Amino acid sequence: MTHSMPPVTPGSIEAAATAIGPYIRHTPVIEIPASELGVDATLVLKLEYLQHSGSFKGRGATHFVATQPIHEGGVVAASGGNHGAAVAWAAHRFGHPAHIFVPTTAAPAKVARLREYGAVVHQAGDVYADALAASRHYLSSHPATSIHAYDDPIVMAGAGTCARELDLATPGLRAVLLACGGGGLSGSTAAWYGDRAEIVVVETTGTATYASAVANGAPVDIEVSGVAADALGATRLGAHPWAALHRVGATSVVVSDVDVTAAREYLWKWLRVLVEPAAAAPIAALMTGAWRPRSADDRIGVVLCGANTTSL
Repeated sequence: MTHSMPPVTPGSIEAAATAIGPYIRHTPVIEIPASELGVDATLVLKLEYLQHSGSFKGRGATHFVATQPIHEGGVVAASGGNHGAAVAWAAHRFGHPAHIFVPTTAAPAKVARLREYGAVVHQAGDVYADALAASRHYLSSHPATSIHAYDDPIVMAGAGTCARELDLATPGLRAVLLACGGGGLSGSTAAWYGDRAEIVVVETTGTATYASAVANGAPVDIEVSGVAADALGATRLGAHPWAALHRVGATSVVVSDVDVTAAREYLWKWLRVLVEPAAAAPIAALMTGAWRPRSADDRIGVVLCGANTTSL
């Protein structure tokens, strides 16, 4: 990764869609009338948790592995779990070894999935930043190709194909709500939509990298904690995502762990959709009124980004 790389653009997302089209799942979109979730607008849910490896991360990892030179030592990634699973899946699909570094707090379901894809799993430290440091130490003596979880335009262009699919399936959305950790998904969505839809970045109180960046005028380190830490556990928003989100003036919303837990339970009870806590954050924002549609005529996109969990 280098910050001198060109930013992700609609054109690079289009190119990524062509490159990864044969390999990814084009996940479904469903419309939920306002009455069903108690939100005064029509919700358009992008069921991205059905993606290979259980989250949107499958897109960016596949784009990188499918289009970039890969060292004979294979690929190395640090992750709270979802990016690691995606890299492991993509490496397995294209026949490369994978070494995945995750914190000790990674969900057991995510660690098990890594091993199912044939990756060598290294657990180090309590948070994503610790796993990233351990991966860099490994790379200092084991040459391989490193794939960053979110702050890389190649990975972001792949992630942006999720927004592209949502837009093509349901044009004219007034806003799109997304969870945010390091910002790869929300930043690439901002790059795709530009000013055509309000981008609403939803975080939990213990993972609010974008909210902290907005407050400080630039990304800063935060203390990571809470129910969504294994998925949204980046210590700092990525530079490339920040540039994309700042450019469009993306809205920042922060919700509590209690509200996220309630939103997960509501999704399961009424839609029989089981997602991980991070993916429920946008629903929590809507259910609590932390973010409100302007009109009952609005059509609001919500990306349900991952489901690497075993239970409520």
